[in-house]
Amino acid sequence: MTIIGGGIAGSALAGAFARRGKEDVRLYEQQTDVTAGGAFLVVDGRGHAALTALGVDEDRLHDASYPLNGLRSISSAGDRIEATPDQIRERGHRFWQRRRLMAILAEHVADSGVDTHYGAPVTDITLGVTDGCLLHHGTTTTAVTDDLIIAADGIDSVVRARLEPARTPVYAGEVMLYGMTTGPVELPTDPSTLHFYREVDSQLCTFGHIWRPDEPAAWFMRFTRPAADPTDLGVRPIDEWAETVLAGTPHNQNLARILVENTSQVYLANARNVPLTGAAEPELPVLLVGDADHAITPAAGVGARDALEDVHAVYQAHISGESPAAAMARRRAQLIDSRNMAVAQGVTSGTGGRDGGRAE
Repeated sequence: MTIIGGGIAGSALAGAFARRGKEDVRLYEQQTDVTAGGAFLVVDGRGHAALTALGVDEDRLHDASYPLNGLRSISSAGDRIEATPDQIRERGHRFWQRRRLMAILAEHVADSGVDTHYGAPVTDITLGVTDGCLLHHGTTTTAVTDDLIIAADGIDSVVRARLEPARTPVYAGEVMLYGMTTGPVELPTDPSTLHFYREVDSQLCTFGHIWRPDEPAAWFMRFTRPAADPTDLGVRPIDEWAETVLAGTPHNQNLARILVENTSQVYLANARNVPLTGAAEPELPVLLVGDADHAITPAAGVGARDALEDVHAVYQAHISGESPAAAMARRRAQLIDSRNMAVAQGVTSGTGGRDGGRAE
């Protein structure tokens, strides 16, 4: 089988299939080093359960991350929402630096015997070819005749562009800014707690952070504004955004200033969704999973978990002799139901820290 995209979900699935030793597994990933770059994310217990079910060692996962002690959201109007330590523990939320998670998954892949092709971006795919499809890597082409081809190639999926060209990413109305301090800092807030501060006046910003002693602090901002120009996206020096960050945090100037003064660069992204409305039914041999199929704004905080549950469902269907396509159809129905419920309840946790992680 072939997996396109060696991020969190693609790597977890590739290692799981290869460890069975019953089929050859090829993994194509555009980056040469999947552990480089990326920011941070929070993954809940369901996401970790999917990882361990796919063969990733639980002790390694716990050693490389840490559990949240709480979640606190406060608005400039005084509204307050808080999850207690017991509630957080029950949900199993853990904080990750993405590079640490990818280091574990890279070992998971390397130890399993996957035929890896790092630094080999799939730039296009030709479908409908007799006995399979063609993967294009710039000027070279690879013929693929596998019964199962998984596209885990992210929100700008080249595979989705061929399968469903009308289903394109849609701007979600917020520009996302992610930062991490260059070293440990002491902050006047509870450690190991995910903090959100919502400015509900004309600023329309959300400022969040998490920290613990002896580790860098992670922070982010969401700005409700027109989409940033593509040339401005990606890694930027903090000096370009320091004034905007401080202007957007009038009720948290001291905290924001500490974080800004201890950060050298930030990552800028436009929050986008890939809607499932009008999606074609999943059909073998090529299946979309994760952000390639149903990306959701990082404000929802569930992108990594959703992708991991996708590939776990595909894996379970395949090894049990059921249809992976039917499994993905069920996953889509579950996602639509859960997202509709979240909208009805007005819930966006904002725990995402580019859970797609790498500089995409």
